[in-house]
Amino acid sequence: MKRCIGLAAFSLVVLLASVPAPAEAAPEGQLTLALHFSLAPAWFDPADTSGIITPFWILYGLHDALVKPMPGKAMSPSLAESWTVSADGLTYEFVLRKGVRFHNGDLLTAADVKFSFDRYRGASTKMLKDKVRQVQVVDPYRVRFHLKEPWPDFLVFYATPATGAAWIVPAKYVEKVGDEGFKKAPVGAGPYRFVSLTPGVELVLEAWEQYWRKTPSVKRLVLKTVVDETTRLAMLKRGEVDIAYAFRGVTAEEVRRTPGLTLKPSDAHGIHWFLFSEQWDPKSVWADRRVRLAVNHAIDRDAINQSLLLGFARMTGSIIPHGFEYAWPAPPYAYDPPKARQLLADAGHPNGFDAGEIATDANFTEIAEAAANYLAAVGIRTRVRSFERAAHVSQLREKKFRGIVYMASGAYGSAATRLDAFVAAGGLFTYGSYPDIEGLIREQAVERDPKRREATLHRIQQLMHERVMFAPIWQLAVLNAYGPRVAEPALGLVAGHQFTAPYEELRLKGR
Repeated sequence: MKRCIGLAAFSLVVLLASVPAPAEAAPEGQLTLALHFSLAPAWFDPADTSGIITPFWILYGLHDALVKPMPGKAMSPSLAESWTVSADGLTYEFVLRKGVRFHNGDLLTAADVKFSFDRYRGASTKMLKDKVRQVQVVDPYRVRFHLKEPWPDFLVFYATPATGAAWIVPAKYVEKVGDEGFKKAPVGAGPYRFVSLTPGVELVLEAWEQYWRKTPSVKRLVLKTVVDETTRLAMLKRGEVDIAYAFRGVTAEEVRRTPGLTLKPSDAHGIHWFLFSEQWDPKSVWADRRVRLAVNHAIDRDAINQSLLLGFARMTGSIIPHGFEYAWPAPPYAYDPPKARQLLADAGHPNGFDAGEIATDANFTEIAEAAANYLAAVGIRTRVRSFERAAHVSQLREKKFRGIVYMASGAYGSAATRLDAFVAAGGLFTYGSYPDIEGLIREQAVERDPKRREATLHRIQQLMHERVMFAPIWQLAVLNAYGPRVAEPALGLVAGHQFTAPYEELRLKGR
């Protein structure tokens, strides 16, 4: 009897093993997303990733990285199954996932990883290239990064969206079509492939059913440019779009009151602040710390937060996000108009002065104008000038703006990565630097003792605050919304990413 039972059990195991696993359902349907800015072809190429979060809106769809933030994990193995670090901290070896194909059918190999790093020219390029001695292709599925010296932040700079250096493109295809050709017809290894771009109108993506992680549920994504907020809301109400981003004030309240619509606030790594781009020019009014401090005390951030973001933003006195490694909790500046006026008088401006233009990304015009009204109340007269996002970022990189500049960054990383982009000499968006702060930035970059490094990074942030290098506005909360057809909008799944990600998690109801 026991022998019969054993044979029967063995037969059952064999039978079950021979039954093929159920195939994933084929993608179906379409989701339409209403974006609050115009898409730029530069964001299709990981090599050009700037120190802001916007490009990753596209990268999470079209492309994939060796390692990237995913739900529940800040550094999740993706194109790399695993990685190891040598005992001396000089070598990082990544083992690639086998069988991954780009959208044109090319197999992804270690040669593509090396190629992608070598051609990278975006945020923190100098830091990465100065510290990485060599990228070695060991075999088709193993790649080693050899550093010139131990660098505790290598993975923070390389394996998070602080940069786009770990997002991989197909070497043969890029060499064939060139950089401009790649921007016109990008090929990646992400969950969706490029179909078409109508500049200023829409980007169309289609599910890549061979995506290694999972087959996307939604067949087609249409990302529409709808800059006007009231238009985004109207389209969402009419069902013309399914997910819409960046609502504020009365439109956010209307979303919350409308049956069938869901308002979804997303916490973000995004900090908004004013940069005083001429503080290093002794002839400029902004060289006087008292004037910069007056700006900080003139703005009622809490009131703007309640009015525009329904109170969801977090007040801060720093450009380093709360929760970043080595962030120092800088105290927010108090709203104190009398103190602001006194500071201006002490600086020789009892009647205020004309501060010229505030240059801002068009999406932040409403916030900039609210702040400008508070500045005017204490005598600092300004005019807000708005730029389309790509143009604003381009002029920031070229250091063309003067006076007050509205800045924002939702890029990932740590205190060190944020300093590298916005404070360190040579940073992508740095307009000037202070010798003692620059010395401390270099010192912390090679410090391997965590406690000493933390002390140095905290000192840097304290000096930034004491010198009033910036006027922080807040740590952003983005108020997004979706309609009744959406089962999963993929909002807030990746911690700190305020928009949809990962795209393969999007689902329509009934799927």
